[in-house]
Amino acid sequence: MDRRQHRRVGGTVFAVGVLAGLGMCCTGCAGSGAAAEDGNGAGDPVTALHRAADTLRATGSSKATTSMEMATGGTRVTIRGQGVYDYRKRLGQLTVVLPQDPAGASEHRPITELLAPGALFMKNRGAGVPSDKWVRVESAGLSDGNLVTGGATDPYTAAELLRGTRAASYVGRTEVGGIAVRHYRGTADLNSAARAASAGDRAALAAAAKGFATAEVPFDAYLDDQGRIRKLRQRFSFVNGLQKAAVAVASTTLLYDFGAPVDVRLPLGKDIYAGRIAENN
Repeated sequence: MDRRQHRRVGGTVFAVGVLAGLGMCCTGCAGSGAAAEDGNGAGDPVTALHRAADTLRATGSSKATTSMEMATGGTRVTIRGQGVYDYRKRLGQLTVVLPQDPAGASEHRPITELLAPGALFMKNRGAGVPSDKWVRVESAGLSDGNLVTGGATDPYTAAELLRGTRAASYVGRTEVGGIAVRHYRGTADLNSAARAASAGDRAALAAAAKGFATAEVPFDAYLDDQGRIRKLRQRFSFVNGLQKAAVAVASTTLLYDFGAPVDVRLPLGKDIYAGRIAENN
């Protein structure tokens, strides 16, 4: 599969086929603030957020639940995913479920996604792809760096984006899934995140910095007492290529069951689809 085909495939997956095609936008306010001590021994919020990705890598692995929310008029649409992630090997597997389409058609088959450094693999993609074949997409070749294209944000890439935090404030103590956490609110810059990211995410975040409507990403992050991300909600904005309008997407990642076993095997070359992807899917 050559680079031109990767770009064409990427343009037909969720960012265009689901997000831009539906002309969705999400609601939610962008939080940010000056860095300050949180009063509970966690220290500087910006420093804690900059360390979040390294803390996940040291932890090893976890289970993950994702959601990507869009809304138009009075209708809200959510794409959901669930799976596991190995932060040291940078490999993950998610099962992503699409909602009904605007015409009320039946639900799509769940899509299996494999997340790897610089690449996204999808099975049950549809669009004329045989059910036993995978579609491979290069993250750096996507205008959003695969932060929204797959209908789920790679958990480690989401954490690496926090390396670009410029301003953050401590909101207070709360709970996520029964676990005590510290809630931080702030804004990250994609350009800064790309410069500070590991080699596997640098090109993808740089592409997102150029491709999104704005490089500023408002977020709410919930870290446990070990500094591990338990919940991360990030808000992205990109330009709908069809309607030339800014589209907002809210991506939420929940991490739990740290240390869970992960066995992700990437497809062989013979199992990757090399044909044309239908443009209307």
